[in-house]
Amino acid sequence: MTGQIESWIEESIATKRRLLERCVPEIEALCELALRSLDAGGKLMFCGNGGSSCDAAHAAGELVGWFENRDRDGFAAIALGHEVPALTAIGNDASFDQIFARQLRAIGKPEDLLVGISTSGGSKNVVAAMRAAKELGCSTAALVSERGGPVADLADVAVRVPSTETPRIQESHLLVLHAMCASIEQKRASR
Repeated sequence: MTGQIESWIEESIATKRRLLERCVPEIEALCELALRSLDAGGKLMFCGNGGSSCDAAHAAGELVGWFENRDRDGFAAIALGHEVPALTAIGNDASFDQIFARQLRAIGKPEDLLVGISTSGGSKNVVAAMRAAKELGCSTAALVSERGGPVADLADVAVRVPSTETPRIQESHLLVLHAMCASIEQKRASR
């Protein structure tokens, strides 16, 4: 078992090293999009399925609460799909593909940023949300794998984690989201 655990950790480190080597400009662009949205009075909206939904909620929580700096006001952020009555009603009455898009159309505005998180890059409900965001004039960003996919194609900025292994992609998505939260806290505190 020890050898397998060491292998998983080594794979995670190798993926993050490739992320460092290949994706820093896109991560910086994501941070700038987020700051621009907040500076314009917008909010950050996140969406994803399964573990990516948890990452969406994690990022929103870090921004509304705090990441490292407890001496700041909260930043406007929400994880779409975490309101169970809306989620189940939209999923039942329309379709699961519309759970994020419907909510985004209700609360989104042009100053907002949508961050779509999809390890496959093809999650139909994330794609629908990205399209709805574009229709509303919102900025869009994607956290995906190296394959990209429709979610990345609809994004103003796409961070393509250099891996095709779901656990390694998700671990890197969390690192990217933490970098975004830290950047927002640091830059907003200095303004």
